[in-house]
Amino acid sequence: MSTYEVSKSAVLPCDIGRAHDLINDFREWPAWSPWEELDPDMSRTYSGADAGLGARYAWSGNKRAGAGAMEIIESRPDRIEVALEFLKPFKSRSTVSFDFATVADGTRVTWTHAGSVGGLVGLVAKVYPMEKAIAPDMEKGLAKLATVASRPADAD
Repeated sequence: MSTYEVSKSAVLPCDIGRAHDLINDFREWPAWSPWEELDPDMSRTYSGADAGLGARYAWSGNKRAGAGAMEIIESRPDRIEVALEFLKPFKSRSTVSFDFATVADGTRVTWTHAGSVGGLVGLVAKVYPMEKAIAPDMEKGLAKLATVASRPADAD
């Protein structure tokens, strides 16, 4: 079993409430999540609360997108925590968190993905660390999130 923790940060050009809202509602994720574009035709199911604690999102797509589910397990003005479960192409569970802080230019968002991988994926992670595997996607997602955050809320 190999454990990992990858964190990336960016400053969004918006107030903390707007940044929080874009992450706290899974229906907003297709506009910024770097993994949504892996399969534009993937099926998406939203359940539980509309946003915040108890909101759930499941997806199933092509081989690249795989299948899995997420649930918001903590939602505070300064932090959102998500339980993430991949079902395909491999099984794993991890925790994703977003921490928010007001800064001079807007809101600093720190996105952290932590978990463990076993089996073949765990072996691969020893040679090709999760940092290399997911950090570029996280940076891309934060850049897209900054673009979405710069638009007026009613433009979404």
